[in-house]
Amino acid sequence: MKASSRHARLRQKVVFKHQARKLAAMAASQQPAPASRDSSTARGATSASDPVMPNIFRSAPVIQDALVTDSSQLQDDTLDECLPFLTGYGHEHCNMHGIPPLLRGRHVKFLHKQLGMLPPTFKSADASRPWVIYWCLAALSLLGEDVASYRSRLIETFRPMQNKTGGIAGGFGQTSHLATTYAAVLALAMVGGDDAYDLIDRRSMWRWLCSLKQPDGGFQMAAGGEEDVRGAYCASVIISLLNIPRNLSTDSPACSAGHTDLFDGLPEWVARCQTYEGGVSAAPGLEAHGAYAFCALGCLSIIDSPHRTVPKYLNVPRLISWLSSRQYAPEGGFSGRTNKLVDGCYSHWVGGCWPLIEASLGGPEGQRTRHADSALAEASGSLFSRSGLIRYILCCCQDLSKRGGLRDKPSKYSDAYHTCYVLAGLSFAQHKWTLASARADALLMHGDAWTVAPFKSDEEQIFEENDRVATTHPVYVIPQRNVDDCQRYFASKIGF
Repeated sequence: MKASSRHARLRQKVVFKHQARKLAAMAASQQPAPASRDSSTARGATSASDPVMPNIFRSAPVIQDALVTDSSQLQDDTLDECLPFLTGYGHEHCNMHGIPPLLRGRHVKFLHKQLGMLPPTFKSADASRPWVIYWCLAALSLLGEDVASYRSRLIETFRPMQNKTGGIAGGFGQTSHLATTYAAVLALAMVGGDDAYDLIDRRSMWRWLCSLKQPDGGFQMAAGGEEDVRGAYCASVIISLLNIPRNLSTDSPACSAGHTDLFDGLPEWVARCQTYEGGVSAAPGLEAHGAYAFCALGCLSIIDSPHRTVPKYLNVPRLISWLSSRQYAPEGGFSGRTNKLVDGCYSHWVGGCWPLIEASLGGPEGQRTRHADSALAEASGSLFSRSGLIRYILCCCQDLSKRGGLRDKPSKYSDAYHTCYVLAGLSFAQHKWTLASARADALLMHGDAWTVAPFKSDEEQIFEENDRVATTHPVYVIPQRNVDDCQRYFASKIGF
């Protein structure tokens, strides 16, 4: 790689070359990017005056690294791609803050279509069918849609996917996998009803989970498959929602290490996944990734209340530093790894970490956990830029065509995956979750009580109130009422 002289510009956390002279000129004059003259396809803000937008979100940085690399060039391209949308291009209407509306109707239509007949190109995604169903139902719930109408179709779809040896596969005749089982269980919880719950064979599920439990404390994703922090989170969600007995079967591989409980050694294994950067990797010794940070926090928040487990097993100040570094300006969105680009899906994978981090710092409502390090004091405001994330989502992540749905960034196509996790991130940015009370005993996996309310601050709300989406549970990422109903139903199941 060769170093080259580059104009100095400033950016928090990430530095890069800025290529477009036109955008640089607009940044200097503090004017938004011009919209298309064709009002039927693209217009700027409808206000006669310029939108009220912080300069950090409307102009390029002023200082940059002098070294040109492939990564810096990709970052420049992403900046040039996003800045016009952040400053009004392509949107028919924007409010006084330069924020376009949520295209709710288009997104709902897109999601219902994804739950119907799909084109032949989806053949390669056959093993991901439970995921597609979960993503669509979760996203529809966030948009305020009732998904219970899918109950009968869902039951008949998942019935042949459940194996007699336990777990749920991606399709009939395929191998059971923790990821597809996780997605299927959450989808069944969202449609609810005794017939949906009773579809799950809890006894075979228990035996299968015991077979995946490893001597080092972690879980394999499938029999003979990889062991990573996704398995820790997916298994914890399944165990806690279905009230799976935690005692290990005598033939579990974990018994060789003296473990007797499905959660034995699990938090210690998760702790070993934290890296020198402060983030969390898939397995010990690998690169930190935003999705794995969420999985680690979710797993620990199921094992016990987050204010007890998270500070005990993770270095929270270092994790906060790493997570904070994932949010970029001027884009406002999150990246998943160091030196990588923003992506709409990390609105959840990184943005969803913050409610669990905040709960780990403050503890139950009305109490303050005392920590020696002042960095662990409860945050009175927000640990990330909610307005920055909301701006990125509504300006850059919406597919503006008739197709609808949400996407990674403006140059990408919308899909069910991004639609789900972008909307989940939007929900976390618009609402504040609080750990109202903590379980008295770690054995009570459903003992924590969470409350949620619209996030309020001294700053003016930048989005219109009718663009507020519904809430989703910070640990399970489905509506809270569905979590409560599912756990209440299976709490009555003692043993099998």
